[in-house]
Amino acid sequence: MHNKKLKYKFTSAILTIFLSISLLTACTLQTTNIASSNNTAITTSSKAKSGSTPTPQTDISVKYDSTDVDTGWDSESSTKITFSSDTINGQGEGIVISKNIVTITSAGTYIISGTINNGRIIVDTKDDQPVRLVLNGADITSTESAPICITSAKKAVLILPEGTKNNITDGKNYVFDNKEADEPDSAIFSKSDLTINGTGSLTINANYKNAITSKDELKIMSGNITLNSTGDGMKGRDFVAIKDGIVNINAKEDGIKSNNDEDAKKGFVLIEGGSINIIALEDGIQAETDILIKTAAINITSGGGYTNGETKADEQPGMGGPGRGFDFVPSDTAEADSTTRAPADTGVSGDSTATESESKKGLKAADSITIESGTLEIDSADDSIHSNNIICINGGTVSVSSGDDGIHADAAIYINNGDTNVLKAYEGIESANIIINNGNITVSSSDDGINVSGGADSSSTGGRAGQNSFNTSGSDSLQINGGYVYVDSQGDGLDANGSIYITNGTVVVNGPTGNNNGALDYDGAFKMTGGFLIAAGSSGMAQAPDTSSTQNSAMISFDQVMPAGTIINITSGDGKELLTFKPAKGFQTIVVNSPELKKGTTYDIYYGGSSSGSEKNGLSEGGTFSGGTKYESFTVTGLLTTIGTVGRSGPGGGPGGGQGFPGRRNN
Repeated sequence: MHNKKLKYKFTSAILTIFLSISLLTACTLQTTNIASSNNTAITTSSKAKSGSTPTPQTDISVKYDSTDVDTGWDSESSTKITFSSDTINGQGEGIVISKNIVTITSAGTYIISGTINNGRIIVDTKDDQPVRLVLNGADITSTESAPICITSAKKAVLILPEGTKNNITDGKNYVFDNKEADEPDSAIFSKSDLTINGTGSLTINANYKNAITSKDELKIMSGNITLNSTGDGMKGRDFVAIKDGIVNINAKEDGIKSNNDEDAKKGFVLIEGGSINIIALEDGIQAETDILIKTAAINITSGGGYTNGETKADEQPGMGGPGRGFDFVPSDTAEADSTTRAPADTGVSGDSTATESESKKGLKAADSITIESGTLEIDSADDSIHSNNIICINGGTVSVSSGDDGIHADAAIYINNGDTNVLKAYEGIESANIIINNGNITVSSSDDGINVSGGADSSSTGGRAGQNSFNTSGSDSLQINGGYVYVDSQGDGLDANGSIYITNGTVVVNGPTGNNNGALDYDGAFKMTGGFLIAAGSSGMAQAPDTSSTQNSAMISFDQVMPAGTIINITSGDGKELLTFKPAKGFQTIVVNSPELKKGTTYDIYYGGSSSGSEKNGLSEGGTFSGGTKYESFTVTGLLTTIGTVGRSGPGGGPGGGQGFPGRRNN
């Protein structure tokens, strides 16, 4: 959408330097090295295509030792803790019982069963071995503090035996064990590394704040885990690693969070499998550094979904007017307006309350987000996938609906494979650099479809999203090197505050009907050396690939706006069909670039009629076109051949001209 570019288009040397440095820390293509059955080393490496965006190596490593995977236990040699209403009974060594609190003082295995109405388990040991808590049908409620609190241990492991059902519930008010630190603050709280394994179920009802917190590492190896939380669902300061299992989270703050901001090698979220369902009023998954999804079935609803976005993804203001000198939101009032874009991100804040400035993103990371495979479905009020640096989609199926940007990265977005579907968004895919190497990409947006904006929005610096300055850099670009790209936008289809390069692949654009936007919009170059492009849209701001290209383009403009669904056919004089395309919306301009568009060849343009071919996003494959009306003939004279006159519509909320047909020429 060009009015945004008019507001934000100025050069910021500081931001340019920042983005150049930040590109040195993220990933595109990923390799995984399995060191042993119990030790996984994950190495993420990247190589920029054609040297355009430097993205050297980033390493994320998680070790799973034998205590993480061991779910076995021996009843005879283990200490037993049995709850009964308001009493605690113990059998074995390593425990101290005082009223309604049992304190574990030694490493070992403890079998916990029964129901207690108001009681606690505290782990406090200096031993150099893990404490293993077997929740063997335990129902623990504490009305005044964390039901399970690990204050000191080498490591704590919660084991969920097969077939067991376990419940943990806390109260709305806590009496802190550590008043200076306001700790504990979660139903299960650990100051040590915490692992959960087994195939049984664990339900946590956290009425005070978080459901699970580890001040160090948090590993979910397996289990059926349900978290209902007034704060965050689960939080691991150093990292959260989910190996497998079923995780269901309903949180009034973030779903999953890692918040170590002191060590660049920590503060990440790693997901290697399982089924994860998150409903969060704030971010679905938030990482201080990186998010890496190896594979999983993930479903996230954040902030109430896209319909709760400040900018509704399915709303578009009335457009029109003469050209791009018109700002929909005047620049001198942009900061005062709170309804143009979705709420902004104010950073990590586990203690925040419900305000307009809360972040309500699906995935959010300060450094990188990498998706290797699996299925990911996100419905978010704010950006669905957001990184302050780089996003890499290497495979899997990603489907997002967003009240703001579908996929946003400040520095670069790489799509290397898989299916990426932006079902609804204000802007579909947005970054300073966007590189599509392969995959199937579909975008539906109420503003720009794929947008190279250059710079960061407010996600890292606070304030209303969209208010901060965007940098325009000559090196910022959209690169399409393969795959299939389909865009249906009410704003610009492909929009670059920089340049566009297409070397391969198929690109189909159903662009805007308003004349202050275009199906294609760029400030630098548009060089097309391979692939196929068809773009339909309004005529007022229509652009085509430029003469730096090595493939020929044709820009066809009609006398009036053609109705949605009108078939356009281009056939050479010898009867060879170049394309048959049915735009989804009213249009006045068609741009086509194809290796089959040959210099010196004459082509006939038809409209109307029908096609017997199979249709994908309006583009017919195979079959026969018949019954159309001839509009014009043209001969390709060079790299850009124009047919008709590109005009501008008059003022108003819609495109100029009626929904009629151009002057007809008989076959």
